[in-house]
Amino acid sequence: MNISEEPVLIIGGGPVGLTLAWRLLQTGVSVLVFEAECEIPDQLRASTFHPPTLDMFEASGIAAEIIAKGRITPDWQIRMLTTGENARFDLSVLKDDTGHPYRLQCRQAELSRALLARLPDEVVRFGSEVSAVSQDASGVLAVVNEQEVRGSIMVGCDGARSIVRKSIGAEFEGGTYPENTILATTHFPFEDHIEDLSGVNYIWTPKGTFSLLRLPDVWRVSLHPEDGQSPEEAMDDACIRAQVKSVIPAAQNIDIDEKRIYRVHRRVATHYRKNRMFLAGDAAHLNSPKGGMGMNGGIHDAWSLADKLIAMVGGDDPMILDSYERQRRAVAHDDIVQQADTNRARMNTLDPIERAAHLKNLQDIAADPVKARAFLRKSSMIDGLEHAESIV
Repeated sequence: MNISEEPVLIIGGGPVGLTLAWRLLQTGVSVLVFEAECEIPDQLRASTFHPPTLDMFEASGIAAEIIAKGRITPDWQIRMLTTGENARFDLSVLKDDTGHPYRLQCRQAELSRALLARLPDEVVRFGSEVSAVSQDASGVLAVVNEQEVRGSIMVGCDGARSIVRKSIGAEFEGGTYPENTILATTHFPFEDHIEDLSGVNYIWTPKGTFSLLRLPDVWRVSLHPEDGQSPEEAMDDACIRAQVKSVIPAAQNIDIDEKRIYRVHRRVATHYRKNRMFLAGDAAHLNSPKGGMGMNGGIHDAWSLADKLIAMVGGDDPMILDSYERQRRAVAHDDIVQQADTNRARMNTLDPIERAAHLKNLQDIAADPVKARAFLRKSSMIDGLEHAESIV
């Protein structure tokens, strides 16, 4: 399979597609990226960067750029709102496993901007609607804004409704969780009203759960609609404010900078490749946002696929591309989706006895450096990457 004659076509210009484009261009592989949006979107999307993701971007200086624009979170916690009891996980126990023993809270758009600044202007085509894709024995074809563009290989980084995934006949196995999730950002000082918060907090309330993640300038609040509320009602500013006030009475009429509602899925594509077409990121797998694994997993997909394409250009047997699906699909199924599902199930339990048992178990883990390191290697996606590398 020759990819030196025509460019690699990347459908989708989010952090996954831009990571792949940047890595390929570093070794001289021709690339075109097609993004339907007219610019990098800066809406409420992923904000957690795990240690190995930061390690990947360290040598280029990109890690330092996004660290400067984000907020280092040295620990995170799960807690009971009513009692303040918590299990706090100190990521410094990973100091021998990573150069970045912490989480970074930073808008994903900051990574996209850092990558875009390193790409030639002609590589990323914003405002490019891809309406059809296909392949033949010699290459791939994308219909972009009604014009045909030929390439050597195509990678679908085009999200949950991926046109590339549909083209290769991959089913999106799994399901959709019953609840909606509401994200909102606010400047309300939660830290003044909840003692000893971390930068990332998963909190049990008497009626359910919510999350608080601290970015440099705002808190990001994750909520679920109350029983009987329609999605439209739950998204009303008054309803969001009432929900926050119900758990923190001092939160009177909080400001709301941004808000978003979405459904959460648990899905993995049945296959990641067909001949010259590949999938990465949300086009290949979707998971609960609990634990912040979605964007990171997609970036790891892009890194893995780039490694294999670069090796093939360098003279390795094209069979190396077959290992991409074996490695990354296994990680998506066994590590990313399963771990995110476990996180969601734990936080969604309403039974006080189950909650107490979960909390006691987590406190025991956090108190034991050996157990804490093993737990955090998994939740920080270090084990997942090593798992992938062990698959040949």
